[in-house]
Amino acid sequence: MTNEAWGKLREDLVKRVGRNNYATWIEPIRLAELRGSTARFEVPTTFFGDWVSRNFSDHILNHLVASGQDVSRVEFFVPTASASQRRAPRAVAAQATTPTKPMPRLAQARRTGTDDELPGAALDARFTFDSFVVGKPNELAHAAARRVAEGGPVTFNPLFLYGGVGLGKTHLMHAIAHELQARQPEMRVLYLSAEQFMYRFVQALRDKQIMDFKEIFRSVDVLMVDDVQFIAGKDSTQEEFFHTFNALVDQNKQIIISADRAPGEIKDLEDRIKSRLQCGLVVDLHPTDYELRLGILQQKADAYRQQYPGLQIAGGVLEFLAHRITTNVRVLEGALTRLFAFASLVGREISLELAQDCLADILRASDRKLTIEEIQRKVAEHYNIRLSDMIGPKRLRNIARPRQVAMYLAKQLTPRSLPEIGRRFGGRDHTTIMHGVRKIEELMSTDSQLTDDLNLLKRLLQG
Repeated sequence: MTNEAWGKLREDLVKRVGRNNYATWIEPIRLAELRGSTARFEVPTTFFGDWVSRNFSDHILNHLVASGQDVSRVEFFVPTASASQRRAPRAVAAQATTPTKPMPRLAQARRTGTDDELPGAALDARFTFDSFVVGKPNELAHAAARRVAEGGPVTFNPLFLYGGVGLGKTHLMHAIAHELQARQPEMRVLYLSAEQFMYRFVQALRDKQIMDFKEIFRSVDVLMVDDVQFIAGKDSTQEEFFHTFNALVDQNKQIIISADRAPGEIKDLEDRIKSRLQCGLVVDLHPTDYELRLGILQQKADAYRQQYPGLQIAGGVLEFLAHRITTNVRVLEGALTRLFAFASLVGREISLELAQDCLADILRASDRKLTIEEIQRKVAEHYNIRLSDMIGPKRLRNIARPRQVAMYLAKQLTPRSLPEIGRRFGGRDHTTIMHGVRKIEELMSTDSQLTDDLNLLKRLLQG
């Protein structure tokens, strides 16, 4: 089999693997020889060969067999320097006699072996800006994501999105990536989780390809890392992330990070990384309110009506779900999915009674009663004071303020009366509770740190 024949054959792989995968992984490889029943291919680097072997070797083998080749195995190897030198004159001659056509930058880099891009996580086609429901709790995060997705000059770097589970962090990151790729197809956008970043780093160490790893990650135009709290406590990965971060910022490349809490609140994360993450725009996605939850349900219901055209949903059902299920958006969407699936199977209208029966377990979990003791314990842990001091007589500032925070949260998050709350705080009078609640409300307008503490505690207690 000649290289010309392989060239025609590999172009048939475009339909199977997709044009992007073809340009990135198939086009750069070269058929070296057919040795018995084994087809051997040259690849730029060891990592490149390992990736092609794991993900595309079956496709290549099937196409070789289909073309009539007696092949049962494919191998990938990195050519030695002498072999590369022997091929050089032929490559130069071909370049001199054959008219050239523009080649995608990535494919060109592959040819030269100077760029070895690590594939990121796959983007979810559902997560776009059009499908993102905007409300007061997430409007700032959405506006910031939109600005970054425009792809203009880097105005804030990094963009750091944080919030509890199911509030839309991953959705916004996928939406940014989709928008950037649509606006500037040549832009190199790499999205992956912090876990994947660590895995690629460890793999590069194991394969002795650390320089390739550095080159790849530091040559992207936009780096997006999801759930960065995962690397906390992992010293080597933090070290590499730190240097990668600095290298990209120095090149004025955009970085987008997400986490489940603010940078300063991630335990076991190095201070130098915390300071880097805080130097850009830090945006909090607040817990959803009733209006936002209802908007999400209405959007999902419209999509499901197309999937189940004959299915009817009674009035008040969506409002009921938005009011009762307050944990996070994923639980809310899952409840609606279950409801539509169940109603379609039994052939019934989605009524309030059907919703209560079908979603009984979710509704019970959402009705979990938050206790004053639980609030006291969580606040004491947050402010690093003893639980006994929380209900004790001490009036030191470092104890009195957390105590007032706990009083405020008890009033906001539980149905307990002021006298009952006072009894749980060491038998204090209800006027003391009123004073503590009022004091916190006054401080919230001037003390941003206190506001952040309250939002975090609410997420921990309600999540």
